[in-house]
Amino acid sequence: MRTRHIIISVFGGLVAIGLVMFLWYVRSSASEAASRRVVSEQTVSRDAGTFRILFGGDMMFDRWIREMTAKKGNGFVFNGVRTEILAHDMTVANLEGPITNAVSTSIGSEIGSSENYHFTFDPRWATTLATEKIGPVNLGNNHISNQGTPGIAETKQYLSQAGVTFFGDPTSDDRISIRTISDTKIAFVNYDAFAYKGKEKAFADITKARGEADIVILYAHWGLEYLPVQDDIRTLAHSFIEAGCDAIIGSHPHIVQETETYNDKTIYYSLGNFIFDQYGDENTKNGLLVSMTVDMTTKNLSFRDIPIIMNQDGSTWIKGRDGRK
Repeated sequence: MRTRHIIISVFGGLVAIGLVMFLWYVRSSASEAASRRVVSEQTVSRDAGTFRILFGGDMMFDRWIREMTAKKGNGFVFNGVRTEILAHDMTVANLEGPITNAVSTSIGSEIGSSENYHFTFDPRWATTLATEKIGPVNLGNNHISNQGTPGIAETKQYLSQAGVTFFGDPTSDDRISIRTISDTKIAFVNYDAFAYKGKEKAFADITKARGEADIVILYAHWGLEYLPVQDDIRTLAHSFIEAGCDAIIGSHPHIVQETETYNDKTIYYSLGNFIFDQYGDENTKNGLLVSMTVDMTTKNLSFRDIPIIMNQDGSTWIKGRDGRK
């Protein structure tokens, strides 16, 4: 009799545990489905006759970000900016490294070591970028070749399979991305200061894009890290504007740099970090998103600054929202 009671008790316990696990699964699945519906169903709200493009700085998905997203999911890092992203017709940012199947050597590495700056992003990030409505992404930077030419090929393959467009491919002569929104053609051109003949390629691409698009945006990866704008970068920016750019968006210094108007064109020298794990300094954990509004009739551009902050849990938030300072 006692043995039978023990068996019944054990069986009852297993049933209870199974019920709890089932309820947790149903709740989790419903939550994820709701999250996907929010992303897929939200519509862009804008004034008649205009559309908006959001620009962000450097996105790095290795190192500490890899550790955090392994626990919380990739989409977690965008929780604090998703509403702003979905309020725009398009979001453009810099993919600061390749998407490959390679094993990460930067995760858990010592700060300052060579491994600490050698990136690879999990292939699931391509799908995450598509889900979060981010793209086109810039590939012209000093980390995209961290896994060599094969790594760049993998990156393009994963992005293409996920439906994420890109520009600035350092391995191809086809470096421009032209997107059409409401019959307006916008060309995205890259200047990579670390690429072979980067300036020559950028000027050639600006000229080509000018003949094919209504608006030409140069996304530049340039300058010195953690320092103000240098005179040579300012001179180069002016030359790019004179060559036909309608606006310049900069990245690489990991800090927000100044904004300038030259020949009635806007230059953001650096937006700083967008998704990154540099939390030790106020300048690197604070970044900038830029909202660009395009008048579809006049093709005039206007800009709005959106300060952001990176939290040590890996997520990025709009400053001033949800109590973020």
